Amino acid sequence: MRNLSLVASTSSVLPLDTETISCTAIDLDQNVTYITSERGIAGADVEVKIWKAISDEKYTSHPQVISLRVLLDSQQLVVVLRSGDIATVPIDDEVSETDDVVGTVDGGIFAASWSPDDSSLVLVTGDNKLILMTSTFDVLSETSLHPSDFGEDAPINVGWGSKQTQFHGSAGKSAAQAPTNVILGISLDDDMLPRISWRGDGAFFCVSSLSSGETRHRVLRVYDRQAVLETTSEPVAGLEHSLSWRPSGNLIAATQRFGFEGGGIGKAGRHDVVFFERNGLRHGEFGIRVGDLNIDSPSKAEELRWGYKVRELRWSLDSNVLALWIMRKERDVVQLWTIGNYHWYLKQEIVAPSSTSQPGCFTSVEWHPESALTLILTTKCGIFQVIRRTYAWITSSSPTATPLDTGSVAVIDGSDILLTPFRTQNVPPPMSSYQLALLPEPSEVSRIPVHVCFSHSSDLLAVLWETGYVEVWDLSTRLTPGRRKVMDPKKVISRTTPSAYPGSYRQVILRSDGSLLLLGSDNGDELDRRVRSMVMPSRNGRLVPVDQGIIWQSSSGQLYNVRGNTSSLICSFPSFCLTSDRIIIDGAISLYLGLTESGKIFISTADSSSVLIASNATSFALASGFLIFTTGNHEAIFVDIKSLFSFLKAGSESDREALKVSWEKRRVERGSRIVVPVPSAMSLVLQMPRGNLETINPRPLVMEVVKQDLNNQKYRKAFMACRKHRIDLSVIVQHDEKKFLDNVAAFVEDVEEVDYINLFLTNIGRSSQSPEVIARICDTVREELEQRDLTRYINSILTAHVVKTPPDHTSGLGLLLRLRDANAELVEDAVKYIIFLVDADKLFDTALGVYDFSLVLMIAQHSQKDPREYLPFLRELRALEKYVQRFRIDDHLKKYESALNNLGLAGDDYFDEAIAYIERHQLYEIALSIWKGTERQNTVLSVYGDWLFERREFRQAASVFVESGALSKAMVAYEKALEWQCLFDLAVRTEMPEEDLVAMGYRVGEDLTSKKRYLEAARVILDYAKDARETVITLVQGNEFAEARRIMTLNRRLELLADVIYPGALESRYQIKEDMNEMREQLHAFFGVEDTALHNVDVMTDVSMPYTAFTRYTAAPSATSRSSKQSSRSKRKQERKVGSGRKGTADEEEYLFKSVAKLVVKFTTTRGLWRVAIGERSLIPHLFEFTPDHREEGSNLQKEVDAFERELQETVEDIWKKPTEEGETATDSWAARMEQVEKAKRVNPVETVPKPELGRNADWRLRLLDLDLGA
Repeated sequence: MRNLSLVASTSSVLPLDTETISCTAIDLDQNVTYITSERGIAGADVEVKIWKAISDEKYTSHPQVISLRVLLDSQQLVVVLRSGDIATVPIDDEVSETDDVVGTVDGGIFAASWSPDDSSLVLVTGDNKLILMTSTFDVLSETSLHPSDFGEDAPINVGWGSKQTQFHGSAGKSAAQAPTNVILGISLDDDMLPRISWRGDGAFFCVSSLSSGETRHRVLRVYDRQAVLETTSEPVAGLEHSLSWRPSGNLIAATQRFGFEGGGIGKAGRHDVVFFERNGLRHGEFGIRVGDLNIDSPSKAEELRWGYKVRELRWSLDSNVLALWIMRKERDVVQLWTIGNYHWYLKQEIVAPSSTSQPGCFTSVEWHPESALTLILTTKCGIFQVIRRTYAWITSSSPTATPLDTGSVAVIDGSDILLTPFRTQNVPPPMSSYQLALLPEPSEVSRIPVHVCFSHSSDLLAVLWETGYVEVWDLSTRLTPGRRKVMDPKKVISRTTPSAYPGSYRQVILRSDGSLLLLGSDNGDELDRRVRSMVMPSRNGRLVPVDQGIIWQSSSGQLYNVRGNTSSLICSFPSFCLTSDRIIIDGAISLYLGLTESGKIFISTADSSSVLIASNATSFALASGFLIFTTGNHEAIFVDIKSLFSFLKAGSESDREALKVSWEKRRVERGSRIVVPVPSAMSLVLQMPRGNLETINPRPLVMEVVKQDLNNQKYRKAFMACRKHRIDLSVIVQHDEKKFLDNVAAFVEDVEEVDYINLFLTNIGRSSQSPEVIARICDTVREELEQRDLTRYINSILTAHVVKTPPDHTSGLGLLLRLRDANAELVEDAVKYIIFLVDADKLFDTALGVYDFSLVLMIAQHSQKDPREYLPFLRELRALEKYVQRFRIDDHLKKYESALNNLGLAGDDYFDEAIAYIERHQLYEIALSIWKGTERQNTVLSVYGDWLFERREFRQAASVFVESGALSKAMVAYEKALEWQCLFDLAVRTEMPEEDLVAMGYRVGEDLTSKKRYLEAARVILDYAKDARETVITLVQGNEFAEARRIMTLNRRLELLADVIYPGALESRYQIKEDMNEMREQLHAFFGVEDTALHNVDVMTDVSMPYTAFTRYTAAPSATSRSSKQSSRSKRKQERKVGSGRKGTADEEEYLFKSVAKLVVKFTTTRGLWRVAIGERSLIPHLFEFTPDHREEGSNLQKEVDAFERELQETVEDIWKKPTEEGETATDSWAARMEQVEKAKRVNPVETVPKPELGRNADWRLRLLDLDLGA
């Protein structure tokens, strides 16, 4: 649904008198246009001139210059003349005055065409020959123009579908043999000359020529690149000379006349553009609209029998536009046709400029070979011009500001404008909601407008013709559904721009104040016309469609603010943006957006340079506070307009990429473009490449409308929008929770329907909000419903109960109990509804927990449960006493605490059952709260204590036993817990016999010794067993020599020094020596001496090795390929193996580091256990004070510990030393770079394993031993 818009128009005038422009050629390297002009001179000679335009006799119907071509490889112009001469002209800074005739074709040349790659030249000669030449004019092929065969791709016909195989009704089979008298002729407009047209890829070319028989008619023949005939077209009556092969290759275009002898069968005056496939078969057509040509009824005696004829057809480079060069008596015209959804639209019409002396006519029409929508025309009308017109695709849609966002789109189709308001109707093209027929004044040379524009603030449409004639229509578009006309247009203004500037107008803007802005050119200058004219800074620019002020964009992308006759530069885009717009943020900041032809969207402002938003955009629009654009990746992207200023001011590209994360994206169909957004309808209309439409409702547009409705407390409208477009209804609350809770009454009144409120509450219950928020919302809505009408909203109230987290089934059933007596039918319906919401079994259990059997029966009946499942159970319950009944119910529902409570209320007869129930479900603490202060409390405590004792929670059990008075059990528990202070306190208070107390002392002391609690064990033995010798033995076992000597002297047991303490000290010394030897062996194993037996061993071990930089690129299976196949379980297992230390593995080094660190910790800890530090627990001072042998052993011990400590410290410093970086630079090679990559991946264990601290302390040494005082 796009229109062709004239973007730029330039013209160059040549100083010609009697010559005629015949051909043009373009030098793409230098952007230069070459023109040939010709003039007949005395005799039969023709004078040909070549003109050079920087981007930019009596006339005969057959120009003498057949072809003009620029060959870029050889830097020369090639001119093919009708006389048969082929001349070349070198290209210099100026065209050479001399030419070189490289050859002459006998019989003349009637047609010539170069291949798209300039490698081949096809000629049709006057003696009906087809010649294929190279770019150096070597003949590759020369054949007859009228071969007798069909071609290489002749179809095989077995008769299917032919007339002989068809059913002919009552006429019988004889009708199949009846001859068909089809007269094949040529049109009177045919110029009798052949035509040649190449396919875009240069693989084939087509030749249109007259047949050689008596009844001559046009025949199309398709040849391959070697001039081998491929196919011949089917016979077509009335086929004319014009020919053009679509560059994309699917269609060959020609024209066909109807309604005369020898022409096509059809209405007289019918004239079609017909299409052929490469195989020669017809493939569609469309009719030329003669009514749009402003042709008077001609007489048969005139040269143009029908008043016009089609001179040539030309396809644009991108195959989207077909140009028809039509010759008329008054003025020549070029029509531009496009196709969409299998319908051909007449988009533009170019009328040849004329003078007062003679009508205007074109002498050549060609598309630019590189710029797809640039058309080059040459004219002869007293003034000889070369006109260059550039077009672009635009979508003419109404502004998107609410409430006038009708979403109307205007599509130009000849003299009709196809209008569709997408707010109320979605009519797929080529159909439309309304067809506005334009009837311009008779003085207008063309009936086809050049531009249309909608007003920004009203339902007005401005239509502009190229001559400056303007019409303004009031469309009266219907904004709401109904039976009234969708549109009722009325013309309100029609006027012609004063002829003081007879320029080429191309753009109109209809502003809010009713003024019209017209953009045109006069002698190459841009002018904007209101009542006065304004000269723009340069030519071939475009007005930016803004409602306030005049913003003009130059052809190079600069934006100017035009005021009166002055203009000031605002900002600039890197290149010209046909589609552009302005955004005003916060009423002060103006941002300018533009989309270039290459698909780049730029944003710019007055005080900063332009910034690229996207590089692959295909269209964009502004609506609902969003910039919406589609991309080549088939996505629609929605950008909050307020964030664009931050995007523009972002300091770096990484900051802009971070902002892009918040942009919302949505996948769209391949090749989609934006037609129009409709904010009021929350819709975005897209068009596919074929032409069909798709209307989507993007979430950003929907949410913007929903937010506005919520702010205005239009809850029903917001609710219906969310429901229709599948938006989570919880947004109604999340948008402004406080405001919603304050206006719940308005919400209920606005939404009203029970089903809608149920749906809302259900969505709230399923939302991601916290259970507290859900409960608060549901309770607020429920309270409002209960106040408004309890009976009407009973189902909604039940919904509010059950959607909470966790569901409040009990409250819902309680509501049913309250209403059961007043309205039984209502409750019955409500039960059916709540069963629909909640699982029937859960509801049955909840009703059972209410202890109301009638409600249980009602739910069971409506849930279609089998009576055999629940009736026996209910009968059994009914036969029990009240609290026993409730106990059975709670036990059935696994509500054990409530069941125990009911069992306690049932009386003392059920206490034994209660004790068993307590033990079964471990309800001891609950039971204590139930029987607190009763005579049954001690029984419960006793049971509780036994349970704790079985769980080996001896301390807790002892406290419980003490509370219950079971002191003997409490003492056993204290003994098991080694709480000896409480144990002996309780034993003495209970007057335990002395012998039992002594036995208990030995027993507890032994247990404490086994737990290495030597001091406590010694104290118990001494205080309660009264055994000094056993006390000293225990202290010596714990290396508590100072305390042992004190106890010995305190109890006057000096014999224990030699019997117990001396041997114990030596035994401790030897144990320390063994521990140090073991640690030294471990240290040597981790960081040992080099093994000389392994010297000069070159054979690689077969132990699995880690992959190196070399092996990773060999043909061997890689580690990556194996590990990628590992499961998550095997990966975790592999992680646990890291640091396991298997010799030869990649983890061995890290394992050794960790082992040494552990050894340091072990030494530091063990040294404290050895009691080698100075203090009351030290061993070395006692060895010094004992016998000479003990002193010697103490000295040796001190030396050994000191030596091992130094060795361990040196080892730590050595292995935790980081390697220094080598200063030499490695050779830059592939292998070296791969080695660096692998080295970066390897982690040095020094970096990962922390260096241990040995914690040296010189105070552990005894200095007297260092003095060697002797024994």
